[in-house]
This record gives sequence, C-alpha cells and structure tokens, in this order.
Amino acid sequence: MTATGSQPDPASSDGAVEDLDTLVDRLAAEQSIPETLTAEPAATDAAAEGRPEPPLLAGEQATLEGFLDFLRATLLWKAAPLSDEQAARRQVGSDTTVTGMLRHLADTERYWFREVLGGVPLEDVGYRWSDGHDTDGEWVLPAGASLQEALADYRSATEQSRSQLSGRQPEEELHGGNEVRTVRWVLTHMVEETARHAGQLDILVELLDGRTGE
Repeated sequence: MTATGSQPDPASSDGAVEDLDTLVDRLAAEQSIPETLTAEPAATDAAAEGRPEPPLLAGEQATLEGFLDFLRATLLWKAAPLSDEQAARRQVGSDTTVTGMLRHLADTERYWFREVLGGVPLEDVGYRWSDGHDTDGEWVLPAGASLQEALADYRSATEQSRSQLSGRQPEEELHGGNEVRTVRWVLTHMVEETARHAGQLDILVELLDGRTGE
C-alpha cells in the first residue's frame, strides 16, 4: 500500500512515488507555518474569561498589581465551576482542598495588606478562617463547606487589599509584623504566594474534572 492507502498502478510505480513526494511536501509546508499564525492569542482568551491582563507598559507598582490581579482572577475562574463536594475533596496526603486553599488565601490577603501594610490592629483585621497566625484552621473544612462562600470571601478580601494599596509607593517602609518591609516586598511576595497556589489549583482541578491550562 502507498502512504495514502491507495493501490499503486500495477503498470508503473511512478504514481506511488509522486503521492509520497506530495505528502512529504505538504507536511513540510504545514510545519513551516509560524506558530504565531496558528495559535490563539493568550490575551484574547484571558479577556474573554474576565481575567485582566497585566499592563505591558506601566510603572513598577502597576505591573506588580496587574500580575497579582490576573492571578487572583485565575483562581476564581478555575474554582468557580466546581461543586461543593469536589472543592472539599482531598486528593493528596495533606488537608489541601480547593475550598481550603481559597480560605487560606483570603486570610493571607488580610494579613499582608491589612495587618502588615495597613497597620490595622489584630482584633480589627477581620480574619475569617483563622487568627491570621495559626493558619491550620483555614484548611480543615466542616461538613458541607460551601465553595461559593469561600469564593465570595476571597473576593471581599482582595477588594480590601486593593483599597489598602491606594496612594502607596513601592519604596514605602512598613512597620507592621515582625520586620520592616516595603510595599514592593509585600506585593512581590503576594504574587509569589498566589502563583504558587494557582499552580497547585491547576493540578487539583485537572484531577477533579479534567480541565487543564491556566
């Protein structure tokens, strides 16, 4: 049989050779198409999903806040389609679950942006799932834990974080917590923290319902 599955002309092998050459030429041409012409732009996909793209030309703080907001929106977008049962399901040896992760991240936002950056007294920070320091309780879910409640609380915590950043400068020193830090340090740390958990969420969601990607 030829490469195309058709029977060759018994009178000549030229037809088979020509078919193979044509196939090779076509495959070579397809492989030479630039990837940029065949791939969907990531920005268009993210925009369609309601995730804000970080600015390409902006100052230091706007860039850091842009990446943090993109990651926050990615967490919400990936987690939202799950059921309460799926989001509370343990799939690794630890207590890590989707709902627990959102609870953890909400109180982490409150710690860094209200207690440390905002200088809000501990009793007024408004921790929802822990006291902000002993964080084990964030991951331990009661029966029937609501994913939607965790999503709404995470949105609320991030809105409070944005309000604390208003009018701040990257080099401003912060004296809340154990050590003196800058606004730049807190923002960079929260990009790292949120990105780490977003990667974990990718794996959990793929195990739960098969969705992949960012």
